Amino acid sequence: MNGSRIWTIARLELMQRLRSPGWYILLGVFALVLLIVTVLALMAFSYTPTAGAGAYSVIVMLVLLLVVLISPTLSGSSINGDRDAATLASLQITLASTGDIMIGKLLAAIITGAAFLVVAVPFLVVSMLAGAVRPDVLLVSLLVLAAEIVIVAAIGVGWSGLVVRPLFSVANTYLVVAALCVGTLLIFGLAGSVIRTDVEVRDRVWDSQGGPDCDSWQTQTVQLPRFDYVWGFLAANPFVVLADATPTTYSAYGSPNDMFGGIKLSVRSAQLPPQTLNTYDPCLEGPDGGHPTPKEIIGSTTPSWFVGLGIQIVIAAGLFAGAWARTRTPARRLPPGTRIA
Repeated sequence: MNGSRIWTIARLELMQRLRSPGWYILLGVFALVLLIVTVLALMAFSYTPTAGAGAYSVIVMLVLLLVVLISPTLSGSSINGDRDAATLASLQITLASTGDIMIGKLLAAIITGAAFLVVAVPFLVVSMLAGAVRPDVLLVSLLVLAAEIVIVAAIGVGWSGLVVRPLFSVANTYLVVAALCVGTLLIFGLAGSVIRTDVEVRDRVWDSQGGPDCDSWQTQTVQLPRFDYVWGFLAANPFVVLADATPTTYSAYGSPNDMFGGIKLSVRSAQLPPQTLNTYDPCLEGPDGGHPTPKEIIGSTTPSWFVGLGIQIVIAAGLFAGAWARTRTPARRLPPGTRIA
């Protein structure tokens, strides 16, 4: 592979997109959405001394959302689009190798996804100036976001090399992204609701005046879902990976200060099995201190972001390797109806 040829292919791919006014309109709309979301996020977190950290997490999550929504459209037709337009064959007869073509297409898709991050930089700076954005939160979140941009781009380029028609390759890319973002949530919710266990609940008997009888107990058995058996499905979700990998900042009461921590707390809480006996005693003079704080829950449970990131890398690498093999020349066998030149 040759670096100059890779950059030439990537530059040609980018120039085709930059000539379209729709690309600039898309970035402008994205900037407008970021402006509105930043203002609302700063207002929503204004009741805490860490409003900047909350707004920062919302902006990063929004950038990831836009990447998974738009990148499949831009990368899912990068190879078969050229084949359909009869320009891929003319590129393959040059000195550019299959690796040059594949890496060049991938590089263009990555730069396209990173453009949204560049547009978001001013809003990230504003949230940082609002205070309480720790350096480790900034570094880790941006690194994971960059990794997700590369993974989604590789999935799109991979399908574009495996599927003949651009429409179907874009659809397949969306299916994979939807399976990671939405499918993992559906499987988690449905499977956890199907698997249930009996839990005994003890409560005070309430008298006719609506007060608790502190000398009597009542017990009932209820069935609760076992999300602790299926929480692993959430590991591959890109938003869970981003939230779980990012260090958590806490308030004075041990609660997360930003969206990263909120999502992490939800996923980590799902790891905890339901207690076989739950006691609610309104006769206690003070609050029951037996329940762990959010900080204790996060600290006592298992991180899963590296497993989820590994699953995503395996999927993206498999599709990209398949597209590499399909694009290699000379081709011994091509699907029926494939246009050569």
